[in-house]
Amino acid sequence: MHIMNANLYTLFQSRFPADDAAIAIETAGGRLYSYAELQRITAHYAGLIRALGVEAGDRVAVQVEKSAEALFLYLACLKAGAIYLPLNSAYQEGEIDYFLGDAEPKVFVHQPRSEAWVIPVCERRGVRHRFVLPAEGEQVKPEHLRASWHENALKAAPMLEVVPRADDDLAAILYTSGTTGRSKGAMITHRNLSSNAVTLHQFWGFQPGDVLLHALPLFHVHGLFVACHTALLNGSRMIFHAKFDARSAIDALPRATVFMGVPTMYVRLLAEPGFNRDVCRNVRLFVSGSAPLLAETFAEFLSRTGHTILERYGMTETGMITSNPLNGMRRGGTVGLPLPGVSVRVMNDDGGPCAPDEIGHLQVAGPNVLPGYWRLPEKNKEEFTTDGFFKTGDVGKIDADGYVSIVGRSKDLVISGGYNVYPKEIELLIDELPGVAESAVIGLPHPDFGEAVAAVVVRSGAGVAPAEADVIAALKSKLAAFKVPKRVFVVDDLPRNAMGKVQKNELRKQYASTFVV
Repeated sequence: MHIMNANLYTLFQSRFPADDAAIAIETAGGRLYSYAELQRITAHYAGLIRALGVEAGDRVAVQVEKSAEALFLYLACLKAGAIYLPLNSAYQEGEIDYFLGDAEPKVFVHQPRSEAWVIPVCERRGVRHRFVLPAEGEQVKPEHLRASWHENALKAAPMLEVVPRADDDLAAILYTSGTTGRSKGAMITHRNLSSNAVTLHQFWGFQPGDVLLHALPLFHVHGLFVACHTALLNGSRMIFHAKFDARSAIDALPRATVFMGVPTMYVRLLAEPGFNRDVCRNVRLFVSGSAPLLAETFAEFLSRTGHTILERYGMTETGMITSNPLNGMRRGGTVGLPLPGVSVRVMNDDGGPCAPDEIGHLQVAGPNVLPGYWRLPEKNKEEFTTDGFFKTGDVGKIDADGYVSIVGRSKDLVISGGYNVYPKEIELLIDELPGVAESAVIGLPHPDFGEAVAAVVVRSGAGVAPAEADVIAALKSKLAAFKVPKRVFVVDDLPRNAMGKVQKNELRKQYASTFVV
């Protein structure tokens, strides 16, 4: 009996263009990679993975800047049956130390600039193999050549076959900052990724000739899974911008038909006088996600371009859950309808279903939902209902037409520029600083980032309160920049309810105008 290989790479391969000279990636520097080259380099990368003794189910951790090679490395991990572990390129030593200790990868590929601290971390954590992969346009220094991923891989025998994987085998682990301070590894299977990719490809009407302007990071669900997967399934060209820059995007948009961004990107595009209907003349679809899109951004974009942004909703743990329709009413302020095959429900505090437009806890089930968190069996029991629905931690409602709206977050999550920031992780570090009794980290409205991180700090006893600049400086060496508070306020005490719980909603009200006039 022939058993079909459920490896996601097999699915991609089946959809690559018949003419493999077709362009897969065009970089900002003008380098073109055909689908033939994509497959050739991926085969060499997979060959090196195998030569290093990485077996199916072993982890490969990657912390690099965005480049075509970074995407090929992800595809090579899939092909070789390894579990891919993408890490935000802004993470610092303490964060990386934890991830390598928790996931125990056999290989770590990192950015050259981190080498000084990566070497001792890898030794301490028992990571056997370490390589560097520079950013696009960055030359490998002579001292890094021996550890260059790309140079070593091109010498490895190419791996031509695709390692068989079952639907439930893990394809990736994505760390999502924990509400309790420690990150949890969301285990993502080949089925989770393939089901979501096929659904989105169809739901968003991908068609021959589509070109994706890709300006998102590659360590995030939105950029790696949503954007790359739909383009690869379509055999499309991706115009790769290593970082989002509004003017560069405006220059490239006339050659694109699809753009995916976070709300911050749309705000920045609208701030450019040269952004108009003509720039968007060939684009058929603008998608927004990773954070709530403000109603005024939605309305201004429509009036400036004639385009209605398609807003959708997803999570690291579930991929995409809902989307406004391609053809049909895209309702501003909503994240659309549940995707085909995905079940979404809203439950009240007693565990009963909510009526239409009644606000409650959003729960989701479907082939896109993770099986659980890496090495956290107890946590997995808490995160799922007895009938198998995943508790998103988001508060929302579903109207009579089935459109879902997110109205809040039960976990105090801050979303800054599309990145998730969990206050507890930052509070634990602030509370260790001299002169601090306790702290509360909140998100405040920000015109560019949607929300900016701010900290409210209580001085300890009669001690000297820490200066705002000192708190920020102390955190910069320990946290990715997007998590570091943009403002720190020192107070005598924090507002609390009758149960003694800090009322962050009161703090958010008090400091609401910090970044907005």
